[in-house]
Amino acid sequence: MYRKLILLAGLFLAVSSIYAQFDAGKIDIVRDKFGVPHIFGKTDPEVAYGLAWAASEDDFATIQQSLMAGKAMLASYQGKKGATIDYIIHLLRIPELVEEKYESDLSPAFKKLLEGYCAGLNAYAAKHPKEVLLSKAFPITPKDMIQYSVLQLCILSGADNALKSIFGGSVPLLENFKTAGSNAFAFNSNKTVDGQVYLDINAHQPLEGPVAFYEAHLCSEEGWNIIGANFPGAPCILHGANEYLGWAHTVNAPDKLDVYQLEINSANKMQYKFDGNWETLEEKNAPLKVKIAGVKIGINKKAYWSKYGPTIITKRGTFSIRMPAQMDIRGLEQWYRFNKAKNFTEFKSALNMLAIPGYNIVYADRYDTIYYLSNGRIPVRNRDPQYNWKSTLPGNTSATLWTALHPLEDLPQVLQPKAGFVFNTNHSPFHSTEGSDNPVIKDPTMGYETLENNRSRRWEELVAGVDKISYEKFKQIKFDRQFPAQFAFPNNIDSLFMLNPSDYPAIAELINNLKTWDKKATVESVGAGTFLLVYTTIVKSPNKYRRNAILTQTQFIEILTTVKAEMIKNFGRTDLQLGDIQKLVRGNKELPMPGLPDVLAPIYSVPYKNGMMKGTQGDAYVELVRFTKDGPIIETINTYGASSKPGSPHYTDQMEMYTHQQTKSMTFNKADIYKNAERIYHPN
Repeated sequence: MYRKLILLAGLFLAVSSIYAQFDAGKIDIVRDKFGVPHIFGKTDPEVAYGLAWAASEDDFATIQQSLMAGKAMLASYQGKKGATIDYIIHLLRIPELVEEKYESDLSPAFKKLLEGYCAGLNAYAAKHPKEVLLSKAFPITPKDMIQYSVLQLCILSGADNALKSIFGGSVPLLENFKTAGSNAFAFNSNKTVDGQVYLDINAHQPLEGPVAFYEAHLCSEEGWNIIGANFPGAPCILHGANEYLGWAHTVNAPDKLDVYQLEINSANKMQYKFDGNWETLEEKNAPLKVKIAGVKIGINKKAYWSKYGPTIITKRGTFSIRMPAQMDIRGLEQWYRFNKAKNFTEFKSALNMLAIPGYNIVYADRYDTIYYLSNGRIPVRNRDPQYNWKSTLPGNTSATLWTALHPLEDLPQVLQPKAGFVFNTNHSPFHSTEGSDNPVIKDPTMGYETLENNRSRRWEELVAGVDKISYEKFKQIKFDRQFPAQFAFPNNIDSLFMLNPSDYPAIAELINNLKTWDKKATVESVGAGTFLLVYTTIVKSPNKYRRNAILTQTQFIEILTTVKAEMIKNFGRTDLQLGDIQKLVRGNKELPMPGLPDVLAPIYSVPYKNGMMKGTQGDAYVELVRFTKDGPIIETINTYGASSKPGSPHYTDQMEMYTHQQTKSMTFNKADIYKNAERIYHPN
């Protein structure tokens, strides 16, 4: 600890000299009664400084581990688990990419924003040395932040799954850094009773960790004024609403990455054939420091590179991956420009950066504009039918070496549809509104998904035949916990509901639980409790119950027999309600948890204790926006609370509201924010 204090004392002096332009006394952090920080400053970098400080107060540990990943130092703290991520940073040459492009590609204004955020982080670390996890990780620099953002966007593009496939599924990769499904929809005045514009912002993220949402209000005198959420370590809002407009994200799945098998010279494994010539793989050391039994051990691994990009030598062959996400560093800056856009023209200008490699975008504004885009950095690929872009490609020809990206106008999108709505639930972008306004497939090599899911079908059921949507109906749709009339899971489970209880007396009660179920995922529902355990049994045995298979009655008899045995063993009965089994847990607080996978307000659970499950991912941060003539009206709810620190009064204070689908009001009114503040202070 003494050595850490000496190091951090030096850090404090360095921070003071490098970032002396930031006067913390001119930055206000205003905590509302839920502990949400409203940050006010004269300039955008000052507000970013305040955001870094406030976020560090609430979850410094997660921010540090996220940025350690960007610095390829996670193994020094986490050990072998972090070494995989550190190696990927070197394999993808992320430090080299950032070093090459930082000065030329990022705007001066955004670099100042990053400097402000880093100054806040480093000042907090210097002031709170006991909270520092790894002293050598400091000071945090703007380049560190960009390296982490590139890593995240590469994961978004499928780098983790590609590497798992190449290594034969034997490498544990990045699960804690993954995003998941989401809902987003918007209605304009053509579809609303009161003529207002409604926007639902609701990504289904992990409830805790590096991609769990942190809520904040950021306000500078330079036109930055936004309420929304980001991930730990981000210097701006990633989805939310300002005084003029708002946007929501959902995960999409176009083909954002290609895998190539190289043709290797049998006489020299470092040579591969390309257009008839032997080329030599580039080789570099990937130095790793791994903490093992408390001791940091230096390990050197090799990282390879071909004309296609990052390359892995395995017993099964030599493979390269190529993805546009690993060629651009401006993703965070694009989000910052979204934050400051004042109308659709400015928002569209930011979209044209094409720096964010994925995500659907649902947009709405106070000028009655709604818009949907299945965004992505999608390569312009060779359409020769001999190349299957959904499979492993030949890595011996320039015919498969794409160099250009599809422009924005090529991507599936809908602006101001006649139906008055756009929506996405991670389903087909070609079904984002109604009728002929839907996008069409322009280039099959872009690989866009065309599936439907339970949420898209249920959304349609709720909107079908409704001429005008009231705000109450809008909220009902968002918070709906019922499955559609016909299930749309990857496995066909219809035969589960065709079983006759009189034919199977040993499991008759469970069959009746399901047959009488209204398909609602409420805590009081016995049918939902039985279904959760059936669903869990299926998904934990993917080899036995194959995806896209039609499950048989024989299989369901086996599944229900297993479920009954678990019920009796863990609970002593079979009439279990969903809330008996599924819990929302933080610290010593445990609440019955509604929701099931793939309902509009979903929850995904993992084993907890004594046969119970606990929610870990799903209906996370919710922001509902009404754009009126007088400005936006915003209500939000987060899963647990504003702080991730045990002992904070805001560690669990939103949990009851969350489980009951209640919301809190948020405002841009500065006078009201100060008047009703729980606490007002400066970040020092």
